[in-house]
Amino acid sequence: MERIEQLTKELRKEQMDAVFMTSKANLYYYTNIYAEAHERLLALYVDVRGNVLLICPSLEEEDVKNAGFTEDVIYYGDHENPWELLKKSLSGISGINRLAIEKEVLNVNRFEQLKSVFHTADLVDGQTILNNLRLIKDDQEYRYLKEAAEYADFAIETATKHIEVGQTELSLIAEIEFALKKEGIREMSFGTTVLTGEKSAAPHGNPDLTKMKSGDFVLMDLGVVHKGYCSDITRTVAIGEVSDQQKDIYQTVLNAQKKALEVSQIGVPLGKIDRAAREVIEAAGYGEYFMHRIGHGLGIEVHEFPSLASNNDSLLQQGMCYTIEPGIYLPGVGGVRIEDDVFVTKQGAETLTTFTKDLIQL
Repeated sequence: MERIEQLTKELRKEQMDAVFMTSKANLYYYTNIYAEAHERLLALYVDVRGNVLLICPSLEEEDVKNAGFTEDVIYYGDHENPWELLKKSLSGISGINRLAIEKEVLNVNRFEQLKSVFHTADLVDGQTILNNLRLIKDDQEYRYLKEAAEYADFAIETATKHIEVGQTELSLIAEIEFALKKEGIREMSFGTTVLTGEKSAAPHGNPDLTKMKSGDFVLMDLGVVHKGYCSDITRTVAIGEVSDQQKDIYQTVLNAQKKALEVSQIGVPLGKIDRAAREVIEAAGYGEYFMHRIGHGLGIEVHEFPSLASNNDSLLQQGMCYTIEPGIYLPGVGGVRIEDDVFVTKQGAETLTTFTKDLIQL
């Protein structure tokens, strides 16, 4: 209930009367319920008067009980209209003039349904409030993120044992995910990426049956979900000997990441972290081939607030968790990205992912 109390405090501060949430991440954060309702409505209503109501498909009743959620719940079957049930349950509540919603999440259909329930209320964007409340992680979240990072390290180590000439991108992904399943990991935080050769120059390329060749870079980007929290790691290795140009690209990316980690100090503008890495890459002559931000927030979602873009003047705070992932993507040659998960403790930035960043030539 502490998190819900913090939420209602912020709602009052922003002169909002209630909030309506449907995102999997926010539902988990405030209820401990980790469920995938698909097209069915699974939502949490919280108002500043202390009313808390979960509307949930009957299919998820066991998950709600296991989560230890003790507030009011409306369960509904597939033959029932959850919006009508919600409207009936909230009929005795008045004075909801400003209702916070997740503007980035709510689709048009649900917006219209919600408007029919709260027909006199203004539906206002509450995303900033919700993002800020999840921004600073507590000690338990730190432990979960650290453990998730350890599984990511394990996955990369597993991958290096299976990389060889003739191995395909998808086959390597199968080896990685099979090993993780045997360790108890049920879910990846995003679709595992393995790209080899010239394909590694596509930052978000699609793995397929491309075979690995001697002299190739192999770029691996992956993460796991552990106790509801995500990890995200990228390592790039080489098969056999690579060219001097490839070595130069790799060393430049590594130097850029080291510089970004050096400036990751409490109180530093987030944009400075991006600029520090970018300056290293630009000085080496590869500036146009680094076309994305230096990193993103990490937590229940693999990509969450804040964005570590060069124009972000928000300050780095204790309790933040984020990625640092510079890259150079040279068409016709290949790409290198090195990514770590970073947590800000009172002692400074701690790198949670620890697999070696020295250039491995297999």
